[in-house]
Amino acid sequence: MTSNALQTFLHENIADLKEKGLYNEIDPLEGANGPEITIDGKKLINLSSNNYLGLATDERLKEVAKDAVDSHGVGSGAVRTINGTLDLHLELEKKLAEFKGTEAVISYQSGFNCNMAAISAVMDKNDAILSDALNHASIIDGCRLSKAKIIPYAHSDMDDLREKAREAVESGQYNKIMVITDGVFSMDGDIAKLPEIVGIAEEFNLITYVDDAHGSGVLGKGAGTVKHFGLQDKVDFQMGTLSKAIGVIGGYVAGKAELIDWLKVRSRPFLFSTAVSPADAAASTKAIELLMESTDLNEKLWENSNYLKDGLQKLGFDIGNSETPITPCIIGDENATQQFSKRLNEGGIYAKSIVFPTVPRGTGRVRNMPTAAHTKEMLDKALAVYEKIGKELEVI
Repeated sequence: MTSNALQTFLHENIADLKEKGLYNEIDPLEGANGPEITIDGKKLINLSSNNYLGLATDERLKEVAKDAVDSHGVGSGAVRTINGTLDLHLELEKKLAEFKGTEAVISYQSGFNCNMAAISAVMDKNDAILSDALNHASIIDGCRLSKAKIIPYAHSDMDDLREKAREAVESGQYNKIMVITDGVFSMDGDIAKLPEIVGIAEEFNLITYVDDAHGSGVLGKGAGTVKHFGLQDKVDFQMGTLSKAIGVIGGYVAGKAELIDWLKVRSRPFLFSTAVSPADAAASTKAIELLMESTDLNEKLWENSNYLKDGLQKLGFDIGNSETPITPCIIGDENATQQFSKRLNEGGIYAKSIVFPTVPRGTGRVRNMPTAAHTKEMLDKALAVYEKIGKELEVI
């Protein structure tokens, strides 16, 4: 029997979310997550996927994944520290270290797991973490788990970061101080000011941590935000996912060999959660190899991104300060944002609405993610629907 207290809590709060336009509807796909998707039997142009390079449906990745199932089975069978470490995991980590330009890499089951694992393995209640105010939820949760003092600094405000770093150091309260930031901010598409952050870190002896989930495969000709700025030797932790531009699933932390050795013996998701499947490890390795061999997919991504951005701006949409393929159309009001997304869907465009708590209240937006797999015809159709719905709802 369900608890009355639980039932009341759920009923009242779900109703409240729906009234405020904050209830998120989940739309199951009938097939692959490509440039076009099918939902409820309807084909839609997909502008909501993190599959930046189209690799989630790439035939070359599918082939090596099938081979890995035949040779290694469908599951790894154990945690990494017992007997769940396969030769495929080691090959992936070696290739990632080469790709990121670091001494070593440790891989995890997801990007979220990376931040839960790595931050809490190094930072504790005697430490402090300077965290950008718009950092991803997984960073926030990883910082909370560490029990370190969390000191937010205003988004990409280097004066605020320097002042708070100075205060933290001069207080003498902390054994270690870390500065942590997204490389690319997932809701606005702007890039962290890494050269300035690294300079402040050197000035105050801070540990540096960059979550490059949306930078890997996108910036630095694919190698990421840190490589984009040439700072591979200056950043202590480079975290990335294998589920976005890489097109598979999982995450990793790249850095010095001694750091990676420590994470292998002290990060809890590595110690207590079964390793990613053989197929995922093999497919991820193949994706990294493809990115190292050619920049064609990366260049196509940026070509499509610039085309869509230019088109939306010319129509009069507010796309904020995006510097990457992440292209928000900022509507503002939550209910209006939900309505705009729904009308786009009716017009054949799947562009998901993003509202609080993912973004601050009053900054609801439809978030567009052009990929290397989109054709110009698809993007032109999307722009035509945006223009029609934007005028009808008086957004432009």
